[in-house]
Amino acid sequence: MTQRIHPTAYLGSAILLGENTTVGPFAVIESGAAIGANCHIGAHAVVHGHVKMGHGNVLHPHTVLGGLPQDTSFNAETVSWLVCGDNNVFREGFTAHRASKEHAETRIGNDCYFMNNSHVAHDCQIGDRTIFANNVAIGGFVEVGNNVFMGGAVVAHQFCRIGSFAIVQGTTGLNMDVIPFMLIGGRPARHYKLNTVGLRRAGITGERYSVLAQAFRLLKDRKSLDELEETAELKYLKDWLSVKSKRGLHGFVDIST
Repeated sequence: MTQRIHPTAYLGSAILLGENTTVGPFAVIESGAAIGANCHIGAHAVVHGHVKMGHGNVLHPHTVLGGLPQDTSFNAETVSWLVCGDNNVFREGFTAHRASKEHAETRIGNDCYFMNNSHVAHDCQIGDRTIFANNVAIGGFVEVGNNVFMGGAVVAHQFCRIGSFAIVQGTTGLNMDVIPFMLIGGRPARHYKLNTVGLRRAGITGERYSVLAQAFRLLKDRKSLDELEETAELKYLKDWLSVKSKRGLHGFVDIST
């Protein structure tokens, strides 16, 4: 096993540290943490004991993972977790908290990128290939799908859902759910068109794109989607909409396709 650990770093007595993982100056890894192979823990980063992390993650300086939930009723003796997948990048000042319920998990997927001073609260579920720009902050129990882009300084109320392939315009405040495949922004926030560029990059073009365009015209008119061709994207959309929302849906303005 090859590891490079700076002599000023603090490592707890009972940790799992994968092969080829490096630990920078003054970093802290508490007892109980599990870190996979080929990770880099930057200077002054902190990995608390209730963290399980996969392979290839990069923690830039002053990242803090697995801290106590910001919940005044939380008992610090509660056993809960922050679970991170593989190949995520956590930039300077990023924070993510462990879950607030016994044996529950805050979960971050794979291949995500979290920019400076962004924050994932307790009990959140983050999908794969999602990007948080600088100063994004999401409250507890927020669900974020795959391939989502959250613009700078976006904030999301607890229990909101942001569907896959959505883009949220910078400085938007979210207090309701964001429909998959859409662009949303404004004050108050409104869905205003399909995420055309993101869908094209993901290979969702041609008839697959056309079905989504038809779906959102029907949604705007509050009509059923049942007569549309059942593509994978439409099935995901219908399944997502079938889940009872705790916050409701942000509204529409003109949908341009």
